[in-house]
Amino acid sequence: MDFVKSEHLVYDYKTYNEKSEIITNRAVDGLDIAIPKGQFIAVLGHNGSGKSTFAKHINALLLPSEGKIEVNGLDTKDEKNIWNIRQSAGMVFQNPDNQIIATIIDEEVAFGPENLGVPSDEIKARVEDALLSVNMSKYKNSSPMMLSGGQKQRIAIAGVLAMKPDCIVLDEPTAMLDPIGRRQVINTLLQLNKQGITIVLITHYMEEACLADRVAVFDKGRLVMDGAPKEIFRQVEKIKSLHLDVPQVTELCFKLRNRGVDIPDDILTIDEMTDVLLKKGFKNKVEFNGNKKHYQIPEALIEVHGLTHIYGKETVYERVALKDVDITIGRGELIGLIGHTGSGKSTLIQHFNALTKSDEGCVLLAGVDINSDKSRLKEIRQRVGLVFQYPEHQLFETTVFKDVAFGPSNMGLEKDDIEKRVKEALEFVGMGEDMYEKSPFELSGGQKRRVAIAGVLAMRPEVLVLDEPTAGLDPFSRDEILGNIKKMHDELGITVVLVSHSMEDISKIADRILVMNNGSVEIFDTPDRVFENVKRLTEIGLNAPQISLLMDSLRDKGIDVPKDIFDTDTACELLYNNLAGVSV
Repeated sequence: MDFVKSEHLVYDYKTYNEKSEIITNRAVDGLDIAIPKGQFIAVLGHNGSGKSTFAKHINALLLPSEGKIEVNGLDTKDEKNIWNIRQSAGMVFQNPDNQIIATIIDEEVAFGPENLGVPSDEIKARVEDALLSVNMSKYKNSSPMMLSGGQKQRIAIAGVLAMKPDCIVLDEPTAMLDPIGRRQVINTLLQLNKQGITIVLITHYMEEACLADRVAVFDKGRLVMDGAPKEIFRQVEKIKSLHLDVPQVTELCFKLRNRGVDIPDDILTIDEMTDVLLKKGFKNKVEFNGNKKHYQIPEALIEVHGLTHIYGKETVYERVALKDVDITIGRGELIGLIGHTGSGKSTLIQHFNALTKSDEGCVLLAGVDINSDKSRLKEIRQRVGLVFQYPEHQLFETTVFKDVAFGPSNMGLEKDDIEKRVKEALEFVGMGEDMYEKSPFELSGGQKRRVAIAGVLAMRPEVLVLDEPTAGLDPFSRDEILGNIKKMHDELGITVVLVSHSMEDISKIADRILVMNNGSVEIFDTPDRVFENVKRLTEIGLNAPQISLLMDSLRDKGIDVPKDIFDTDTACELLYNNLAGVSV
């Protein structure tokens, strides 16, 4: 039996322009899809493809403009069905902080069943069962505020489970999580699915989609691809034409096949790829020197000495966020900053422009302590620009142009200079004059991010610090943002510090990578040196690019491949020449 079934589902968002005329934006356009009970389906699509709009129809947060959708046999348009539909289909959103309202975890999980009128004794049993299902029982008397992102997301899932749903719909629940947090959430979903719960997972992580029974790909509000993960991801060119991506090992196979290597086109995992390559035959030692390069650190621009930061000092909530950190960032470097949730990344970058001040240690900008003279703080914050997580939340003006002009205007610049800076900044992030008078709130997620970055860039900082600027974006928008950042770095000579949970993203553009672990510096070196340490990165709750993990898997099988390979092009060159019997 189908748990979800839509027939010619249409949904139009309606807004008003400055003339009070209705503007219609069709988000879902004649969608026909059926999801059987007990299935684990991953829903993919670029930002604006209609995924989230469809998800909100499953528990009747939205009702069809045309057509219909049935959930567990109930028509969502019939008001008397809404209560049962929302009990039957629970929803978990991207940011757990927006869902958690109670101060104690067991009270948070009990909130749903209490509102359903469940008797007290049964609520207690449901809360215990739900926490046990997500492996969070030992935290039931703790505060949600003391948990990591992955733990909070599991509590959000437990809150839905306590309502005894038949289906859980999750809209990018791992977008803001570190690798270990993502694994925790996905493992929880797999376990729940084995218990018969229908899982609808919206994600931009292709490795997550590979674990589903089925993958549905949306484009322009329509279902354009539908099938098992192997059927979908073997169509590499079509997937990429839809502004999506494939796992690195799948792309590696695609590149090898294009060079004439006889290798399957439906490989999705490292284990599958390792087995195929071993059957092909390798020499015990594979020589390759294509990824070695010497890196000279430029003159120091930011120096951090003995930095220690303690939250809630001398209270029951005391937590050491940074512990005796010493680092130097050179002028003009592009630094990647990675670390598990709670490793100290965000706390560290907030010290770069004196948003946060510690009792111990100091931060120098071009040799001068940034906290030595309070009268210079405005100048420091103009020189070191900070773009926070979800930078679109920093937008507030009526037009794109006015929003980007806000910073330069507060610097007391002349009108002509402000206009010049705004135009240059928007051009750098790929936004033309046709966007100037648009409202920032009418833009796509990726466009909003670019406007927010332009607003900081217009102040012409020496240093640009970005905290997870690509979180929640589809692969195309992500690559656009990263390309803009690289362009700014290369052409303007700006020093960039980029915080990310995506090892693949960081490996593509960083000169050096700073790895934080429990408030301390674990590694600070070039990407090839950092990703040599695959097992150590995994131990501290991180990951490495899938290609690095593949090389590590081959070494575990006795094949002496180099440790410094982390991208598909280099891996393709290595494997092609080896499989062809040529020593490189």
